[in-house]
Formats: sequence, structure tokens, C-alpha cells
Amino acid sequence: MRILMAGASGFLGTRLVDRLTADGHQVTRLVRRPARTPDERRWNPSAAQLDPGVVAGSDAVVNLAGAGVGDERWNDDYRKLIRSSRVDSTTTLAIAIAGLPAAERPKVLLNSSAVGWYGNTGDRVVEEDAPAGEGFLADVCRVWEAATRPAEDAGVRVVRLRTGLPLHRDGGLLKPQLLPFKLGIAGKLGSGRQWLPWISMRDWLDAAVFLLDRDDVAGPVNGVGPNPVTNAEFTRELARQLHRPAIMPIPALALKVALGGFAQEALTSTRVLPGVLPRAGFTFTHPDLASALHAALTE
Repeated sequence: MRILMAGASGFLGTRLVDRLTADGHQVTRLVRRPARTPDERRWNPSAAQLDPGVVAGSDAVVNLAGAGVGDERWNDDYRKLIRSSRVDSTTTLAIAIAGLPAAERPKVLLNSSAVGWYGNTGDRVVEEDAPAGEGFLADVCRVWEAATRPAEDAGVRVVRLRTGLPLHRDGGLLKPQLLPFKLGIAGKLGSGRQWLPWISMRDWLDAAVFLLDRDDVAGPVNGVGPNPVTNAEFTRELARQLHRPAIMPIPALALKVALGGFAQEALTSTRVLPGVLPRAGFTFTHPDLASALHAALTE
């Protein structure tokens, strides 16, 4: 396939580009700076600038663009960036797709979203049919997903991949925890009772490829493993695999001092299951946390 990708330089994007090119697909990356290589095209989503000719003829568009929610301490400006970086990129792509003649439109828009859609679910299990919850990230996900509507209205298959917490030693949930755990100064966050919707990197990449290929799957899709765990369970398993103690819990108050507004999201319980993927025939390589963490730490 000829695939146009936004967010190709991010934690997930770099690995998805590698996977797609290894599978023989042609990936063109959207960049905000002047293009430096033949596989790059420039755009400016904050100003809604994208040459329709860049999109025309693509078989698929993948949008993973967005400022990292855990990259910086949250303040009002960073909250605005989290929202605008997602909504502006999605709106720009969806409008460009919708504006093309039908014969030149991509067949699918695979647009990133997040399990933040569900807000705090406590111990309640939710799948894709659950309504949006409350809170900042839930509000962001609501407008983020709504921004895909022009492409959907134009008849393009739109998949909104609600990603959980991908596990890989080089980023995401795992990277900032490795050093404290190795030093034996780590532990559960707050009460530890909050649910974590993790997914192995291998399964996330497989799911993305699966969703690009399957023309019968559209709408929201939870990109999470089939067996969520609590933060306390995650802490115990990571400590076991690193052969280190994890007996120093981090109080909620300390998190709020260190993380600002992001602390509330770090303490949120999101008990999400993948409903669409298994029903569509997707098989998880790492269905349990132990195997997913082992892969994340060794592969």
C-alpha cells in the first residue's frame, strides 16, 4: 500500500514506519519542517495547510500526531498543546481527504485516539460502545475523534484506534519507571488499585496493520491487551522481572507536586477491554502482562 503518515517520528510512529516498510509498503511521512528526503512531505496542521496532492492517490492515511501527555508537567499552555496538536492534525487530514475526488481518496483513515475517552471507570469494565467519560483527556478524545467526521461523511472508512499504554523499554509507560525500579526506589502509585490498560508493542503494531488491511472494521477500536491489571499488580510483576524490590509507594500528594495536572490522570482507573479486535479475528501474541513485559524488556 501507499501510506501517508502523520506523527511518524514519535514513539509509536517510528516503530510503525519500520514495520510497514519491512512488510513492503511505501510510507510517506508528513513533517512540519522542510522535507529532506524523497519520502517526506511538508505540512502545517496548526494553520490547516496541506497540499491535497500529497494525500491524493494514497491507499491509507495514518495519523498518530499529538504532543505526549506525559512528556511535560501540565499547565494551561501544555493542556492547550495536547488538545490542538491532536485536533488540528486530524481536522486538516480529514478535510483534505473529503475534498478529493472519490477516485483519489484513500480507502481508510487510521486515526489515533486513546483510552482516555472513557475517563475514570473505577472497577467497571468498558468496551468500545461505552460513552465518553469526564475529565480533560476524555474531553480531548471527544473532539479529537469528532474531527475525523469529514472523512467519514465522504465515505472513507475511518478507524479510531483508542490506544492504551504500549509497553516498550524505550518509551511510553515503561521507560521512566525502569531506573527507579532498578534502584529499588519504586512502588505502586497512590493506592495502586487503579486499572492500567496496557498492550505489548508487538500487539499494538500487529493491530495497526490488521486494521489497515480489514475493510470491514470501522469506528472506535480499543488498542489494549485482553487482561488489564491494577497498578499494584503491574508494580509487582515489573519488580519480579527486574529482580528488584518495589516497596516504596508514591503517595498521591507527591504525584500532584511532581506532575501537576497530569497527576489526576496518572491515578485514573481505566478498566478497558478490547471488544472489536477479538471479534474481528485478531489474535494477541502477548495476552498477559508477564509475557508482554518480558518482550518489552528483552526484544
